Amino acid sequence: MAALQNSMPSLHHTLSTNSFPQRGLQKLSHGAFLCCKTSVSLHVRGEHLSSPPAASSSSSQFQDSCGRRRMIAVGITAPLVSIVDRTPIAFAAETKKGFLPVTDKKDGYTFLYPFGWQEVVIEGQDKVFKDVIEPLESVSVNMIPTSKQDIRDFGSPQEVAETLIKKVLAPPTQKTKLIQAGEHDVDGKTYYTFEFVTQAPNYTRHALTAVSIGNGKFYTLTTGANERRWDKMKERLLTVVDSFKIFNV
Repeated sequence: MAALQNSMPSLHHTLSTNSFPQRGLQKLSHGAFLCCKTSVSLHVRGEHLSSPPAASSSSSQFQDSCGRRRMIAVGITAPLVSIVDRTPIAFAAETKKGFLPVTDKKDGYTFLYPFGWQEVVIEGQDKVFKDVIEPLESVSVNMIPTSKQDIRDFGSPQEVAETLIKKVLAPPTQKTKLIQAGEHDVDGKTYYTFEFVTQAPNYTRHALTAVSIGNGKFYTLTTGANERRWDKMKERLLTVVDSFKIFNV
């Protein structure tokens, strides 16, 4: 556990953008980039966007929301996936209806994300995909170098989870709660997964994280959603975190 505590400065610098990313760039389908707001701003915007519309305009706003989602799916996501998903079957995440695979052959990891989420570029993140209508719904992957060979060298699942949640995955101003943590092995590699909640003054986010070690790196994947949408998103987010795999490069 002391090893993980000693890694906190590096972990915090690299991983903390899971919950409160620095200013970054958002990739658009036409190749241009827009500056992204900080995660806190995105959280506030998420609450604003999800506020109940006036009755007289609910139908048109719903149609506009669906139209934007279709534009994202057709104009952004499909071209993106056609670029990143040209990988051998042995390395690709198992395809599941309603999800698209991402495989990074350079850094050695693969996972699924829900169809319709958009890739954004944020400083300090290796990969980020998010829903543009519900900004709290996202998945991100980070890595830092490590000399450890096994995630268990850092401590138990509960110890690692509590340290990452308090030191890395949530701002110090937010209240946090670890719900559960566990471990499982895939192809001889150990993964820790845990579920937790972070509470800010104007929103609560329910999240899932998977961590593992391979290729001399400490990998972290985090996905989540607004607490009010957890029941609707839970199964999809579980699919995302369970799909995360590391392979040798």
